[in-house]
Amino acid sequence: MFCPFCRHPDSRVVDSRTSDDGLSIRRRRQCPECGRRFSTTETASLNIIKRSGVVEPFSREKIVSGVRKACQGRPVTDSDLAMLAQKVEETIRQTGVSQVDANDIGLAILPPLRDLDEVAYLRFASVYQGFDSLDDFEAAIAALRTGHSQRSKKPSAASTAGTPVVDAAATKR
Repeated sequence: MFCPFCRHPDSRVVDSRTSDDGLSIRRRRQCPECGRRFSTTETASLNIIKRSGVVEPFSREKIVSGVRKACQGRPVTDSDLAMLAQKVEETIRQTGVSQVDANDIGLAILPPLRDLDEVAYLRFASVYQGFDSLDDFEAAIAALRTGHSQRSKKPSAASTAGTPVVDAAATKR
C-alpha cells in the first residue's frame, strides 16, 4: 500500500476493525518513511458476469434501480429497497464465489422481493423470466397462492402465544 502523502511503497497496520455491517475491514496505517497515518478499507471483491461476457463490480445501486421500476406506484420505500439489496448481496456473498452470473443475481432478487411486495414481484418476474403469455402470469399467481396457503396452515409462535396450555393431569381431578 503506497503512502498517499510521500508515495513510500510500504506501510504498517496500526489498528484493524470490522465495519458495522461486517462486510469490510477498516485499517489504520502508518508510513515508516514520513510517519503520517491514513485509513484504508478492505472489502472482498464481487464481480458480475453480464450476458454479453463483460465483467463489472457488484453494485447495490443497480439492484435498487432495477427493482424500483417494478415497485413503481407500490407502497415500497427507499429503505425497503436498500434492505432488499443488502439481502441480495448477503445471499450472493454466502456462495463464496468472487464472480457471479447476472442471471444468479436476478434469481437472488426474487425471494426477498416476493416477501416485500407480491405485485412488484410479478412485475419483476414477468420481465426477468420473460413471461410470454397469460398462462405464465397465471402459473406465477398460482405459485404465490400456494405459498400463502402453506404459510397460513403453519401456526406461528405469535399466534399460539396467547393460547392457554391445559395440563391433562390437572383436568382429571
